[in-house]
Amino acid sequence: MAELGYIHLSDGHIFSGNLLNWNNHFVTGEVVFNTSMAGYVESLTDPSYSNQILVFTYPLIGNYGVQIKDFESSKIQVKGVILSQISLHPSHEDSTVNLRQWLKSQNIPILYNIDTRALTLHLRSKGVMAGLITNSLNKPTVSQPSHKFISAQKPKIYNPKSKKKIILVDCGVKENIIKSIIKYDAQVIQVPHDYDYTNQPYDGVLLSNGPGDPTSYQATIEITKKALKNNKPIFGICLGSQIMGLSSGAKTYKLRFGHRGQNQPCKVENSDRCYVTSQNHGYALDEKTLPKGWRVLFRNLNDNSIEGIEHQTKPFFSVQFHPEAKPGPTDTAWLFERFVKSL
Repeated sequence: MAELGYIHLSDGHIFSGNLLNWNNHFVTGEVVFNTSMAGYVESLTDPSYSNQILVFTYPLIGNYGVQIKDFESSKIQVKGVILSQISLHPSHEDSTVNLRQWLKSQNIPILYNIDTRALTLHLRSKGVMAGLITNSLNKPTVSQPSHKFISAQKPKIYNPKSKKKIILVDCGVKENIIKSIIKYDAQVIQVPHDYDYTNQPYDGVLLSNGPGDPTSYQATIEITKKALKNNKPIFGICLGSQIMGLSSGAKTYKLRFGHRGQNQPCKVENSDRCYVTSQNHGYALDEKTLPKGWRVLFRNLNDNSIEGIEHQTKPFFSVQFHPEAKPGPTDTAWLFERFVKSL
């Protein structure tokens, strides 16, 4: 039997619903929303959602259950889940467990029967903010959770016999990024976000996605500055795009409510080409601060923000969206080929 539950926002607003998987411990995190119709398993295991409470705007979640495979990381990354409705009887023949069972296995609470439309409109108008899930209506103190780094503890090598060597800087890399790059004849060396690889032999660098404020990755930024001087190809994805921009001298800013969904239109700058993209990020590069020699590569048509940059003469480029997205649009998967061909 589900009990009454509440999400308390840091601005004082409260939304009520019902709790599942409740273990009498309140849960705090930054409250963000995702507009995707599918892909809830991939979203919940995406390291970029670490330390966040995720609101799904699609009214019914859980209808195809959970297949215990092909996750974006080894565990569920969110702190809590907020839904309008949850399906406890999945219809997909490959489903192993239902969504509630899977979340319960990792002690992730669900707050459902929430007016997610009203909550999302509030976050869109006020901006994403800290929140707290609890079974008490009494007003608690809601504070912003501290940032946690998610990264490999030591280097790991894929395709060790391949001659071309790609350094994968892991700031919270999604598994499908690794799968997308190892399809090519290249050795991938996955390293921690603060690992200095610049004095070892390599042919290119891939800067991964990850959670949190990009300016908190000071060690990664300093190492990337050194890598830029080596003039070897560098490809940044999501947080990796912000790291590349910060390393080149640009600045970042926090988006009001972020880009989190599967149908974000991104146009190639100075062209008529537009791609449907999958995204999950809360920060963007400030176009006015791009240094000489750098230019916008992609632009978001919803808010005109930067969705990628490139150097005009050197082999450096980046995208804010996820070309490896699965499920989600695969229109931009060719970017991995562009990177590998530049090595």
